[in-house]
Amino acid sequence: MKITDILNGKKAVLSFEVFPPKTSDKFEAVQAAVDKIAALTPDFMSVTYGAGGGTSDYTVAVTKHIKETFGVTALAHLSCISSKKEEVKEKLVRLKEAGIENILALRGDLPEDFAGNLDYKYASELVAEIKAAGGFCVGGACYPEGHPESPTLFSDIEKLKKKVDAGCDFLTTQMFFDNDVYYSFLSKVREAGIYVPIIAGIMPVTNAKQIKRIISLSGGYLPARFKRILDRYGDKPEAMAQAGIIYACEQIIDLYANGVKAVHVYSMNKPQIAAEIKKNLSCII
Repeated sequence: MKITDILNGKKAVLSFEVFPPKTSDKFEAVQAAVDKIAALTPDFMSVTYGAGGGTSDYTVAVTKHIKETFGVTALAHLSCISSKKEEVKEKLVRLKEAGIENILALRGDLPEDFAGNLDYKYASELVAEIKAAGGFCVGGACYPEGHPESPTLFSDIEKLKKKVDAGCDFLTTQMFFDNDVYYSFLSKVREAGIYVPIIAGIMPVTNAKQIKRIISLSGGYLPARFKRILDRYGDKPEAMAQAGIIYACEQIIDLYANGVKAVHVYSMNKPQIAAEIKKNLSCII
């Protein structure tokens, strides 16, 4: 099933992101975690793609496994910035052969040792390439607070419009911790003529070190009430985990209550987090 078919349905949508192993010796442990999350029967699951395509083989394998073993709609990430066009075309063939209908098209980050020429500079170029291949439902990423490399949010939205015009069928946001940030962003992109579904990305923060790294990479805004949770429970692992899941659930409930159709949870391959969130929303979704 294509993601757009799910988003066009009547029910609230809940999905989870997982990541493939970086090395073969981690495959069984990662697959065990992925299986537990897939057994929760989310509306779909996305599988990430390592920098420079380092986990591309595992991305295809895990995505195919989710779909074939559990019957869960699967979304494969695909990044392009360090790839040649021939490589991307080959990966699209492999995804199609694996029966994967959904791709999240990402620019990605350059590997540290990259010294070659770029065939792709922007995700919009990859979106157009996937659309030209035919048969895929294509998603893209968006940043409610603006991409870290963009000078302004409005400049970032202009680039986002180009990505949508190239063929994006839906968008998924970077994580945010204040729903007002999402609502404000949604208003701005609609005013800019972007009307595709925009899935809200939520990350349950279960340890203080995790959020420090996230903020250092994305520069996201932390509301005062979330900072108080970190201050109070950051050095108490069990309490922080519980508080982080509850905070994420409160965000999700508020989003649904305000008419947001779909939420994508960055599960970090932690089945217990996914299970708690699904349980807390059992009468809502």
